[in-house]
Amino acid sequence: MNARTTRRTAVRRTAIALAAAASAISLAACGVIDGVGGGSSSASPKKGNDITVGLLLPEKENPRYDKFDYPIIEKQVRSLTDDKGKVVYENADADAAKQNQQLDQMIADKVDVLLVDAVDAKAIAPGVQKAKDAGIPVIAYDRLAQGPIDAYISFDNELVGQVQGRALVDKLGSNASSSTIVMMNGSPTDPNAAQFKAGALSELKDKVKIPKAGEFDTKDWKPENAKANMQAAIRAIGLSNITGVYSANDGMAGAIIDALKEAGATKIPPVTGQDAALDAVQRILSGEQYMSVYKSYPEEANNAAEMAVSKVQGRSIEFDALTRDKVDSPTQKQIPSMLVPVVALTKGNIKDTVLQDSIYTVQEICTPKYKTYCDANGIK
Repeated sequence: MNARTTRRTAVRRTAIALAAAASAISLAACGVIDGVGGGSSSASPKKGNDITVGLLLPEKENPRYDKFDYPIIEKQVRSLTDDKGKVVYENADADAAKQNQQLDQMIADKVDVLLVDAVDAKAIAPGVQKAKDAGIPVIAYDRLAQGPIDAYISFDNELVGQVQGRALVDKLGSNASSSTIVMMNGSPTDPNAAQFKAGALSELKDKVKIPKAGEFDTKDWKPENAKANMQAAIRAIGLSNITGVYSANDGMAGAIIDALKEAGATKIPPVTGQDAALDAVQRILSGEQYMSVYKSYPEEANNAAEMAVSKVQGRSIEFDALTRDKVDSPTQKQIPSMLVPVVALTKGNIKDTVLQDSIYTVQEICTPKYKTYCDANGIK
């Protein structure tokens, strides 16, 4: 089975898992998932509903963490524990040393389980080992941490990159082979960024030109770093020679577009993104940004909370509704995982994605500045 088939299988399996997820809690109540593979109903839970979930999120540049991930996880933990469970939350603000301190404190406070979205996947490994030594399970959330983690939940990251790369090539159309693009990848300390990049290159390689002066790994995902990189690319390549930009996420896309405008661009070339940030959705409507990647944060966060609660209460997280997939990290093989599928977000499906899932309201998107664009796209 080749890599592409494996990814397709992961997406298909996740879709099947979603259908089963709704019944997972009721099955647990009946003891169906008390044993490995759901085969035993005699095992006793390790702990009841009075559990504490430690949640470590990586940064604040992307508003998703405070706006979506934390509140969704907190609400789901309460729901799964009859309002007796709680979430202790810390955000590292893109500081790996700070996150390690936060992790140490949660170990000292004896939380029951940890959900960790690592700033630096390698630097967090000693802390993950400390947690294991203290008997605290660790679930890698959104980014694949190194060290002895118990499970991993994220989106299908190579598929994210493929969706972005394919969209850019499709937009360039018959001119793709003669097009020069700038490639703005994410942080080199984030393993997801490497997967996005690999996925994108699988679609871009030999189809567009990517000069060495136009490829960057962007420190800490910071928009200001992406802007500086883009300014360097414009100087090296020439504004008129840049026909598209692969941007790994929306925060960087906004900064890239600013750099293009400041350099004198009267028409912005197609720019990709990821995360379906509100300002990115508005830029897509106005035509400044070509596309983003919509990832269902509610789906990821709700399933992560269920993994955490199930793990603490002694139920097998390898039940098919939770971890049908397996992934490898540099330090561990065959990690039980859930890979959530993604969707390319363009003007044409805003209503069917971020609006349908109540990520944003029409009022939030269609501010006075963007009302004309909303009307033109039937968003009312």
